[in-house]
Amino acid sequence: MNGITIALSKGRIFEETLPLLAAAGIVPSENPETSRKLIIATNRNEVRVVIVRASDVPTYVQYGAADLGIAGKDVLLEHGGMGLYQPLDLKIAKCRMCVAVPAGFDYAAAVRTGARLRVATKYINTAREHFATKSVHVDLIKLYGSMELAPLVGLADAIVDLVSSGSTLKANNLVAVEDIMPISSRLVVNQAALKMKREMLQPLIDAFAEATNAAGAVR
Repeated sequence: MNGITIALSKGRIFEETLPLLAAAGIVPSENPETSRKLIIATNRNEVRVVIVRASDVPTYVQYGAADLGIAGKDVLLEHGGMGLYQPLDLKIAKCRMCVAVPAGFDYAAAVRTGARLRVATKYINTAREHFATKSVHVDLIKLYGSMELAPLVGLADAIVDLVSSGSTLKANNLVAVEDIMPISSRLVVNQAALKMKREMLQPLIDAFAEATNAAGAVR
């Protein structure tokens, strides 16, 4: 395609991206939550949106299947960001990455005494780096969902996961004991596309930047 392909994931990121797209004069023709289409046209003939898993957005952009996309910092850290230009923190889909444990588990004492902890997460690279900097010995267990279940059934002592309101942790008798980092979504651009399609992509990037700055001024 000679136009622009934007990779997005369903859910919160898509919803919070809509105002940014609108600021750039782009309106998707369908809602991915109700449509079964994975390629969605927009009001502009030269722009289309592809709907992919959140964790796959950087890969689609890296290999040029999409010219740009929007992905959480958590996803980008696990991906490594190879081949991607990351011009903007869009300050959307905000949350934080935390260590959480069952209520009553003395995490501080376990760390202090050098206990070896079993930690369930889908963010293996980020978790490994975090615990390494603290000299905490961990066995990392890769899971893809329902992270809160792992400590409840004895699979893990702790989890590393994204926390927004904290209501899911509370409902499962878990508590956040350590913040690893704040998370928000970033604009990522294929480096080759930026060179080949700069005239088309730069106005989009600029519109996103203006909309992000305007939203920040309102908050």
